[in-house]
Amino acid sequence: MELLRKPILTEKASALTEKSNRFTFQVDPKANKLQIKQVIEKMYGVNVLAINTMVVVGKVKSRNTKGGLVTGRSPKYKKAVVTLKAGETIDYYANI
Repeated sequence: MELLRKPILTEKASALTEKSNRFTFQVDPKANKLQIKQVIEKMYGVNVLAINTMVVVGKVKSRNTKGGLVTGRSPKYKKAVVTLKAGETIDYYANI
């Protein structure tokens, strides 16, 4: 099971990182906070102070086709916001 799926690199997540040393990841929906903390500390070598998780519901999307209106939904996912100890940082591109 791959616990950390990918980092979330949006404007809002970048502002959180600059303002309050918080990093955002998309994680496995079955993962709990303790598992996420262990993986992040092991993978990046940092001290995690707090983790906030949330389930992001997918957007409803629709489009017009020859057959009529087609509606669907983008998939839901779980997001984890990780607060690190002051002075520590995560380099997303170090493990590529």
